[in-house]
Amino acid sequence: MKISKEFRWEMGHRIPEHEGLCKNVHGHSYKMIVEVSGEIAENGMIIDFYDFGQIINPIIENLDHAFLCQKGDELLIDFLKNNNMKYVVTDFQSTVENICIYLANLTAGKIDRSKYSNINGISVKIFETPNSYAEYSTEL
Repeated sequence: MKISKEFRWEMGHRIPEHEGLCKNVHGHSYKMIVEVSGEIAENGMIIDFYDFGQIINPIIENLDHAFLCQKGDELLIDFLKNNNMKYVVTDFQSTVENICIYLANLTAGKIDRSKYSNINGISVKIFETPNSYAEYSTEL
């Protein structure tokens, strides 16, 4: 059985090494669909949608209206820091593929396996634009 929940946020980024327009500072209206798979528990659910949101909403709140910066992009990090702007530093280039893997692993790590031992997999699909997305799945 699978269930899913959708989340949306606004976030800026740039890919400094990109040869095209993505090297520039820009942003997207992101949409993420998180799907968990597993057995239905005694309460009739894989996970309560409210609990599902409680796990993921803090992750999204951290990113919403933030700028995702790759470690080493000191010019941009210094600008954001000096102007008291919200930013998150990562160890990866902020491509939608890498963001998808990052958020899937972060979400998977926040699922309490002692409480939700029935969940055996997670899939994350992130839309960077209305018609472009990356998807990543992993077993728990």
